[in-house]
Parts: sequence; structure tokens; C-alpha cells
Amino acid sequence: MVHQNRMIFLSNGWKKCLLILSFFFFLIQSSLAVYLLVPMDGEQKNHLKAYGMAYWTLEQAIEVKWLLNYRGGSFLIPYYAEIENECLVRGVSVEKIADVQSQSILAEIARPEVNQDAISMQKAPKVAVYSPPNKQPWDDAVTLVLTYAEIPYTIIYDEEILTDQLSEYDWLHLHHEDFTGQFGKFFRSYQHMPWYQEEVNTNKTLAERMGFAKVSEMKLAVTQEIQRYIARGGFLFAMCAATDTYDIALAADGVDICESMFDGDPADPHMNEKLNFEHTLAFHDFRVTKDPFEYEFSNIDVSTSRQVPQNQDYFTLFDFSAKWDPVPTMLTQNHQRIIKGFMGQTTAYKQHLVKPNVLVMGENKGAGEARYIHGEVGQGFWTFYGGHDPEDYRHLVGDPPTDLNLHPNSPGYRLILNNILFPAAKKKKQKT
Repeated sequence: MVHQNRMIFLSNGWKKCLLILSFFFFLIQSSLAVYLLVPMDGEQKNHLKAYGMAYWTLEQAIEVKWLLNYRGGSFLIPYYAEIENECLVRGVSVEKIADVQSQSILAEIARPEVNQDAISMQKAPKVAVYSPPNKQPWDDAVTLVLTYAEIPYTIIYDEEILTDQLSEYDWLHLHHEDFTGQFGKFFRSYQHMPWYQEEVNTNKTLAERMGFAKVSEMKLAVTQEIQRYIARGGFLFAMCAATDTYDIALAADGVDICESMFDGDPADPHMNEKLNFEHTLAFHDFRVTKDPFEYEFSNIDVSTSRQVPQNQDYFTLFDFSAKWDPVPTMLTQNHQRIIKGFMGQTTAYKQHLVKPNVLVMGENKGAGEARYIHGEVGQGFWTFYGGHDPEDYRHLVGDPPTDLNLHPNSPGYRLILNNILFPAAKKKKQKT
């Protein structure tokens, strides 16, 4: 009996030892669980492709945490060998960290006094780019960087928008476009060029097929449909002339601002007295340029009036509260706060013509220029970014497209890609 009790005691003792050993083994395994940190500070070899890696990971239905204001807006991803290998193939810097390290980072970020936050992203946004079928190689920085970062997108144009196909997409980028119906105001310099004539014919044919008497009427209908898309929860991003001409078209609803070489009849001489700024996104109190030969749409843009030498052309990104204003914080993530300026048909916006409710995220304060602005419409958001190509200061018509292999860490292009990922994370609206 004593022997039997002793065996029972030994058996129970072994069970306790095994239980304790199992518990410690679990703790060790947990502490060794690996995450991938994609740094976005100066340690990153290729910032632009890092966004593509974050997008690719979301496509695999794997959560990505965007660590706002932590090492330039880094990404934290659960470890998978496939993701690590894909980073290696794409030339993206990545650091393996244990679970205890990731938890320490998240705990530090969560402290109330620290201006950082961790935003969960779980689904890759579906991206559409508004672009004509005859797009020229010099036309669009966004398609260049999407292609370089290996982020998929679908090309759509007026017909797709006017047949209610926008609802299929989370994010819409406006190609370097003229929504006023004046064909970019290229008439004076390029009216005899085949690419210009093709653009005019393409738009006129499409307008007729869609039931519009003028291209300007079709473009107005497109902007109004985009307004409805934003209000329903969509996200709009636009650059260069697609920003101010969008608002000009909305303000000129019912007013003929096109001279006869554009639409076959004279413009309204009193056009500026009839503009309505109630439905514009960003700008108010502006005046439309009447001269059809002047390469400018309105006084919103600063391109022809600014006195900023190229070696002094920079704009500064504002700092926002990551915990209280996560939306502008996401859109301004960068490894640099002072960004090199660049020209465009629309370079930047006169600050006094920007509506008071619009959030300025980047500015050249000394020159009175807003460069990077943002706002809300209904349930959706929009962002305007002045200038044409962040790594080509003037980027003239006919210039070859920028080779982004030469600019893998471009802070100016990073602002575009912040906007690409934003719809995946737009859980919180700014609180101020």
C-alpha cells in the first residue's frame, strides 16, 4: 500500500514537472514568435517598393499595422517566409523582430504622451486611375509610381464613370486632366501636333457618343459623378491641372467659359461674375482666365506669378497628432518633413483662395503657397497635390518619363503612396 501511494506521488510529481516545463516552453515559444518590421526611416533602401510590399501583403489577407510617426511610418507584419522572400526579391529592407519586441514597440506607441499610433490595415483597396486611351508617357506621375511599386490598378475614363462603374473602386486618381473642356489650353503651342489633335478628337467623339453637345458638358457631368462617389465613401486623389480644373468645372456649371476654338461658340464675357463656389471641393473666390491662348486656367495656380528660385523651392509638411488626427497623419508619413518642390501646369495654390474648411498639409509659407491639401465630402475624402512630377522639376511636354529606379527613396513620391494605402486604414476620422 505504501509502495502504491509512493508510485502515485511520483506520477503526480512528474505530471506537475511536465506541466511546468510545458508552460515555460510556451513562454519561450511566444517570446520567439517573429514579426517583420519594414522600416520607413533612413534605414529603408527602397521606400517606394515598401508600399508595394504592404499592399501585396494585404492582398494575401494578412494584416499590416501602419506605425504612424514611428521610424518614418513603418509597417509591422506577422512573419511569413513568403513575405520575407518577397521583400528580398523587391529590394525592400526588413527587420525580423521577436513578439516581445513588437509588443514593446506597440506599448510605447500606445502611451498617451507619445505622438504615434498603430493603425490596422486588413484589405487592399481597389485602385482606379482616370486616364485617356491616348495617354502620353510624360503624363502621369501616379501611374509611374504605381507601376514601380507593383501596385495593381485599373484604367477608367469618362465612359466608365458616366455608366456608374466608380462604385467598384475604393480609390480614384485623376490623370493630368483638364475638366474645363479646353483640352489643357494647349491650343496655342500644340494645335498642329498629332497627339493634341488625337486628344481633341477622342474627347469630342466620346462626348457625342455619350449624348453631350460639348466636351465641357461631359467633363462637368464627370466631376459631378465623382462628387457623388466621394460623398458615398470613396477616396479621390488628384495632381497638377486635375485639381484646379476640377473645381473650376464645378463652379462654372451653367456658364460657358470655353472660347470658340474649343467648343464652337464664344465664351460668356461675364463668366467670372457667374461662378458658384458652393459645390467646389477646395477653392473659392477665384477668377477664370479668359484668354484662350494663355497657358493658365485661373488665378488659383501660382505657376506664372511665383518668385521662387529652384534652389529655394521647398515645402514643409505639417505635423499632426497621430492619436487625434490619424487621417492627415497617415497622409503625411515621410522620412523627411521638408520636401523638394516641383513645377506643373498647376504647381501650387494661392492660400487665400483655399476654402477655410480645407486642411493644408504642406505649404511654402513664405511664398503664400498651399501645396498639399485635404478635405471631406459626406462619407468620403479627397486630396489635392500640386505639381506634376516630384522628381522632375519642370517636366515639359515631350520629356521622357522619370526612371524611378533612380529615386527609390523619393519623399515627394511617398506622399502619393500614402494616399494609396489610406483607404485600407480609414477607420478613424480626424477629431479636430
